[in-house]
Amino acid sequence: MTRFDTIVLGLGALGSATLQELSRRGQRVLGIDRFDPPHRMGSSHGGTRITRVAIGEGEHLAPLAARSHILWREIEAATGTELMTLNGLLVISSPAKTSFTHVEDFFANTLAAAERFGVPHELLDTGALRARFPQFRVSDAEVGYFEPAAGFLRPEACVAAQLSLARKQGAILRTGETATHFASSPHEVEVTTDKGTYVADRLILTAGPWLPELLGPPFAKLFRIIRQVQFWFAPAADAAAFGPADFPTFIWELSGRSQAIYGFPALDSDGVKVASEQYHTTTSPAAVSRDVEAQEAVSMHRDYVEAFLPDVSAACRRAEACLYTVTPDFGFVVDRHPDSERVMVASCCSGHGFKHSAALGEALAELATQGRSDLDLAPFALARFHRS
Repeated sequence: MTRFDTIVLGLGALGSATLQELSRRGQRVLGIDRFDPPHRMGSSHGGTRITRVAIGEGEHLAPLAARSHILWREIEAATGTELMTLNGLLVISSPAKTSFTHVEDFFANTLAAAERFGVPHELLDTGALRARFPQFRVSDAEVGYFEPAAGFLRPEACVAAQLSLARKQGAILRTGETATHFASSPHEVEVTTDKGTYVADRLILTAGPWLPELLGPPFAKLFRIIRQVQFWFAPAADAAAFGPADFPTFIWELSGRSQAIYGFPALDSDGVKVASEQYHTTTSPAAVSRDVEAQEAVSMHRDYVEAFLPDVSAACRRAEACLYTVTPDFGFVVDRHPDSERVMVASCCSGHGFKHSAALGEALAELATQGRSDLDLAPFALARFHRS
């Protein structure tokens, strides 16, 4: 049996980044995934994911996002693949907002992070919003934050590019293989799958929504799995007005609605992508419905699109369900397993993780090879949940 330096279990956003960074460092590394990534069964699909550097979920995340932007450009250069488009990010909010975006004071936190880290940005009053971005029907009280060097990532392309690099750098991939168990001793970690058993010096768990079942109690209760749905609606009139040159990536803390919405310009003839987020109904990877019913699109357009984006029609061209893996504080977990120094647990989802995955993959590779990372990972410790 070949013994590996490191096994990475789960090859989505964070797993593919970690595998690529480990193999780049000359590690004998094995990546395992129950599907053939990139795929639509977890969290790293849907064509686009927001990227931004001023992070409303916490100022400690800005260095991760900034570092990830550097890494995405390096991966683009190495693979000849387009991964990141910086068409600008618009955040809309008002004192009357009733929706929730991961944390309280998201708009104010975003502005504070931009000012602290010197992120170029503009503040737009209602008149400036209407003049510059007429596609949005804003109310008199709403204002905007615009970050020009933000935009979107293409998640499937990012995962595929990182796995391609990992293979070229010597990584072994076992896809279509389901891990059923892992066990650690003072000397090694053993991973059992439905097709074999593998041994390594260390194991990094990046299994996304399958993480709770792998960890088991008491750690599983820290991760809620939540189904989210993304919709693509056809423009009703001038399609060019919704292209990347004129229509920004956006986050909108709505008034009169319980959920915020976010979205992207029309790409690849799919239409304008709009989605919201719900945090009430939990599920599991085995139980979730990955099909989207027609009525879900009807309800989404009626409740969250037509009043706010009047030139986006109800014609739904595409819809995708995906899974969030959400912690109690909507933060990430990047830490050693309390019962084994040889096992690392990593979850960067909670609905705002993809943009940080490249830098977190680098940090995990540094932890595995050097015992420490240049990035501050203290905010992601498991112990914070025991203190709360």
